[in-house]
Amino acid sequence: MLKVAGYSGQGFSPRGEKGRYVLPPAFRKAIAPADTDPRVLCLAKHDRWNCLTGFGLDRTATFDSLLEREEDNAVKLGKEFDRELRSIQLWTFSEVPFDASGRFVLPDHLAELCSIEKGICVLGGGQFFTLWSPEQLYAMDPAWDGQKAVCRKLEADAAAKGKGK
Repeated sequence: MLKVAGYSGQGFSPRGEKGRYVLPPAFRKAIAPADTDPRVLCLAKHDRWNCLTGFGLDRTATFDSLLEREEDNAVKLGKEFDRELRSIQLWTFSEVPFDASGRFVLPDHLAELCSIEKGICVLGGGQFFTLWSPEQLYAMDPAWDGQKAVCRKLEADAAAKGKGK
């Protein structure tokens, strides 16, 4: 099985029939590189941003080392670290199946949590990727201008493609 070095790239999916979205090919291939791999998208609320994180089940194997690293960093910086809370944040994810075309249904509680209604912008982020409501991404500070521009372009392309149907 191909081991994922990280999630990179971007994509946009308008909300489709029956409330379905489509996971971009690069991301679904990273989660399930072979036909025999489980097509399970893990989704959770990001701990700082108003978006979702997405990843494959294999990422859970890194959670203990991630907790150790975050705790060590907090100690070095003289900051408090609530290991139990952070562990709960990491392990509270929804397992969402997707089909061979990448179609999946976003659970209502996650859509409401991050104000996702009409479309999702997907941005690669290394160990995970983020799924944004365009409006929430556009509200981010100027450090996000490159990602905002990508999302605007992808959203416009999707709208133009939708009008062509």
